[in-house]
Amino acid sequence: MLWLLIIVGVVVLAYVYRVQLLSKVLGQDQTRVRRMLERRKGDRR
Repeated sequence: MLWLLIIVGVVVLAYVYRVQLLSKVLGQDQTRVRRMLERRKGDRR
């Protein structure tokens, strides 16, 4: 049960800090990553 809570916590933190994490992984500026995410969000509508 404790492992499940830890996994859920890590997933929530990764979602909250997705811009910072993606900018580090991709080596891009945070504003560029944010624009990319906003553009993809608009495509789903």
